[in-house]
Amino acid sequence: MVIIMIMISIADIPRKKQHEHAHSLLRECLKPFDIDYSGDIKISKNEYGKPSLTEYERVKYNISHAEGICACIVSEKECGIDCEAVRPYRPNVMKRAFSESEINMIEKAREDERNLLFFRLWTLKEAYIKAIGIGLSYPLKNAVFDFSGNEIITGIPDYDFRQYILKGGKYVVSVALHKFADEI
Repeated sequence: MVIIMIMISIADIPRKKQHEHAHSLLRECLKPFDIDYSGDIKISKNEYGKPSLTEYERVKYNISHAEGICACIVSEKECGIDCEAVRPYRPNVMKRAFSESEINMIEKAREDERNLLFFRLWTLKEAYIKAIGIGLSYPLKNAVFDFSGNEIITGIPDYDFRQYILKGGKYVVSVALHKFADEI
């Protein structure tokens, strides 16, 4: 079972409130797993800071929030989710985190498509490194993505990727989900 919830805000919300909304989504996503996510639930973190539910090792989750949006995924497989509001990207970030083929893809895109394309790639990379649980210690240039229509193309084994472009391209949500629960 995989549950994904996304909330888009109609007003600017302070960062602390965004975090609270993401945890509200987590609370709702955990209900079908018969888990009461309250202040008493114990959270553990791995050496890179990836959280897990101490008493429910079989259940994996991840949350994300950005200006105007928050998202949550809960599964019995390792998973990661990232959401972003599309805004002007910073080329120096692209040069540090993207492969040559990804940089070329963005540079060859129409100018009015570049910001969205940047965040499509960025959120896929973030979702993946969150799923594998090592965060930004993973070299982002090694997680390479491409698109063929609506299909996400990657050489990353054992993970499925999904992407949601919302509100006419104003937001992007990407999900990475390990294919095999019993190997984790």
